[in-house]
Amino acid sequence: MRNSNFNRYYETIQTLFGPDGCPWDREQTPESLRGNLAEEVYECIEAIDEGDAPHVREELGDVFSVMMMIAYIFEQRGVFTINDVIGGITEKLIRRHPHVFGDVKVKDSDEVLSNWAKIKRDVEGRAEKQSAMDEVSKALPPLERAYKLQKKAVKKGFDWPSLDGVLDKVREEIEETKREIEKAGEKPGKNASIASIEEELGDVLFSVVNLCRYLKIDPSMALTRANVKFARRFRYVEEKCGMDGVAMNKDSIDMMEKYWQEAKKSSLITDYTDGHG
Repeated sequence: MRNSNFNRYYETIQTLFGPDGCPWDREQTPESLRGNLAEEVYECIEAIDEGDAPHVREELGDVFSVMMMIAYIFEQRGVFTINDVIGGITEKLIRRHPHVFGDVKVKDSDEVLSNWAKIKRDVEGRAEKQSAMDEVSKALPPLERAYKLQKKAVKKGFDWPSLDGVLDKVREEIEETKREIEKAGEKPGKNASIASIEEELGDVLFSVVNLCRYLKIDPSMALTRANVKFARRFRYVEEKCGMDGVAMNKDSIDMMEKYWQEAKKSSLITDYTDGHG
């Protein structure tokens, strides 16, 4: 059944990219599909976070489809085939799991990762990066990259000795940001002052990501939950304003804050506590 489904899928891709296929598909390139690949991955992550198995299945199909379209384009160019991709990843999985497919013994996942690094260097001939920072892709979204950069640094022993130090660093960066804002005045212009504030805010975000990392909390998951919570509560505010005939603008901020506090207190609206208001 699996081979039958794959063959049918492959034939479908061939038709779509064929002379009588879809004009949109035939116009695509690996470069044009990059955004689609990233978008589908994030939609799949959202489905996983929601715990919606049928939706996860659908989104995994979308991720697979974009991936296969990119591979098929390279196949048509004579660079490599889809079979090469599948064969290559199969060999890599076997090669990098000698503790499963060979006689290597490991005691935990840390040792597995250590072995992977040795295999990449000694067996696959990959040159070692000059810096641990070079091991983190620059194409990652900033939040993800900050988290991974910090994890790489920790593996080199570069970490805070206690939680207090991490918290102090967050406070320090916030205070530095406040000082830059005060120096710029009420309305910082598009000049050196706004660049300084941007830099300090970047440091604040980086230090908060580091706090998440120290507490073994995925910052992306934490922010995702905050986004969901904010959106749910704001919808409540919108509904209440609509029901009571309150125009949503800066003049009705007191009423909107009242509804917001109602949303926070409602078990149907609030999933997580926050510090708003």
